[in-house]
Amino acid sequence: MEKWNEKAVAERLEESIRTLRRMPPVKAQSYFTVWPAIQREAAEILAMEKKPLRLRALPAAIDRMEETLTWMLCIEVEERHLVWKRAARVRWKTLCWELGCDRTTAWRKWNVALAKIAAHLNSRKD
Repeated sequence: MEKWNEKAVAERLEESIRTLRRMPPVKAQSYFTVWPAIQREAAEILAMEKKPLRLRALPAAIDRMEETLTWMLCIEVEERHLVWKRAARVRWKTLCWELGCDRTTAWRKWNVALAKIAAHLNSRKD
């Protein structure tokens, strides 16, 4: 059983953000087309812009992300927003403006929220 600290919790939250970004996009199921697929010539394929390679999320990463999302229940709503946005690498300046405080206070609130999560995880008996 591992001991959790603020740094480990922050890293797991950042991994969850990366996993969410790798998930396939949600599309409406009711739309479809009856047109046949377009057959492209080799020259047309070479002239196309390259699509960025998008890696899919691994099942183990999805499991860890789901576990991480349950951690949010042990902190207050404002702390959830702060911790999640910081994991998504939202700038401190933007967070300070949203919270209405200076950077040091926002950083302290972020550390306190991470410490609450770590204490909650360390107190669990699995």
